[in-house]
Amino acid sequence: MLNKILRLLEDDGRLTPEQIATMLGTETSQVKELITQAEKDGLILKYKAVVNWDKIAEEQVWAIIEVRVTPQMKAGFDAIAERIYKFPEARTVMLVSGTYDLAIIVTARNMHEVASFVTHRLAPIEGVQGTTTHFLLKRYKEDGVVLDDKNKGMRQKVVL
Repeated sequence: MLNKILRLLEDDGRLTPEQIATMLGTETSQVKELITQAEKDGLILKYKAVVNWDKIAEEQVWAIIEVRVTPQMKAGFDAIAERIYKFPEARTVMLVSGTYDLAIIVTARNMHEVASFVTHRLAPIEGVQGTTTHFLLKRYKEDGVVLDDKNKGMRQKVVL
């Protein structure tokens, strides 16, 4: 039951316990109890809206930065990743396989700010061997949501 509730909330964080109970054919009190416990246990970390920032007049630049690092004794990649994810510009920090070790998604007001972040904050971190920055030109889909008006009003089928 909990997995079904989590999947529903992941798809639409605005669902109420009453709506979820109706969808799953169970009692609202049971859904409320499971959601409260999931929040306490750290299973639900945040409720989030997916925003189509391209429709906002305010300029915003997104970049994916690949980072090659030297793992630290006893801490591996975690200590460097922690230093990086504390920067407010870093929206997402992930350990990845391949040529680079970490992938970072960064947002800033313009390309200059992204470049400044890389050269003044990221590259000087001890253990960072190199970076490659990719600027996002257009986002088509985020968190399972298509960011195009062609599909406006259409909801994806939820498979439980």
